[in-house]
Amino acid sequence: MSSNQEIRAKFSKQLLHPRYWLTWFGLGVWYIIVLLPYPILYQLGKGLGLLASKIMTKRLSTARQNIKLCFPDMSKSEQEQLLRDNFISTGMAVFETGMAWFWSNRRLKKYCKIIGDEYITQKQQAGQGVLLIGVHFLTLELGARILGMSHPGVGVYRPNDNLVMDYVQLKGRLKSNKYMLDRYNTKGMIRALKKGELVWYAPDHDYGPKNSVFAPFFAVEKAATTIGTSILVKLAQPAIIPFTPKREPKGQYTVSVTPPLEDYPYNDEYAAATFMNKVVEQQILQAPEQYMWLHRRFKTRPEGEPSLYSDKVQND
Repeated sequence: MSSNQEIRAKFSKQLLHPRYWLTWFGLGVWYIIVLLPYPILYQLGKGLGLLASKIMTKRLSTARQNIKLCFPDMSKSEQEQLLRDNFISTGMAVFETGMAWFWSNRRLKKYCKIIGDEYITQKQQAGQGVLLIGVHFLTLELGARILGMSHPGVGVYRPNDNLVMDYVQLKGRLKSNKYMLDRYNTKGMIRALKKGELVWYAPDHDYGPKNSVFAPFFAVEKAATTIGTSILVKLAQPAIIPFTPKREPKGQYTVSVTPPLEDYPYNDEYAAATFMNKVVEQQILQAPEQYMWLHRRFKTRPEGEPSLYSDKVQND
């Protein structure tokens, strides 16, 4: 599959090969479970998350270290409570992803509300593209589906090695997107933005030393931060609009869209990365227990500086 084309889901006979039968069976079980009433899904997600915290020891260690690095002023008990709540959200993410891919619009609308989407409407009506900043919340798939029901956009996508999972993932994400682009297809993103499209973009992970600068992120002074945002903004001149998908108590989901960012310093890569990290921090602080702390956010270090993680295993 070329990284330079618009990506859409296409079924082929290859997906029926016996090597994928177990995948299809697992997806069928997942689909049936996701049809259950939401209160049951929540309890299942909570149980799955707590079980994962006992089994996924390397991920647990990564999340604990990230929380410790970002929030050093938290007490030990507060950090551990955040860690526990985060794994509950991790378990819930399994079912929330299924909700995003398999639920009907009618069912989803009973559980969600959108605040501030008029900011997107105003910019698109004026013919300006929108770079929608959505950081890696565990609710991101569901938040994108909710917002995409009224504002379909162009998704940025990493192919799955399993062809069946790749197909199902694409089918699910295309319920809220016009088409998908490979995450390395910068030209495609620029082209879409110049046409006035809404492009989903997440600048908060550590994507390695290439095309990154080291900028402050919470209490970590040198966090590898992508310069991709400044490239897109400089070349396509879109409105930059953050959105936050948040799970509320009692099974409600709120997608909050904020006003377009102003004074983005796209001519200074370090200043731009620092600016965007501050935006990401503000989003995370709305629901820190629902952020993807399991990612090794600080795995890339300046040359000569030691790892901030105790083990050598790269588990992203």
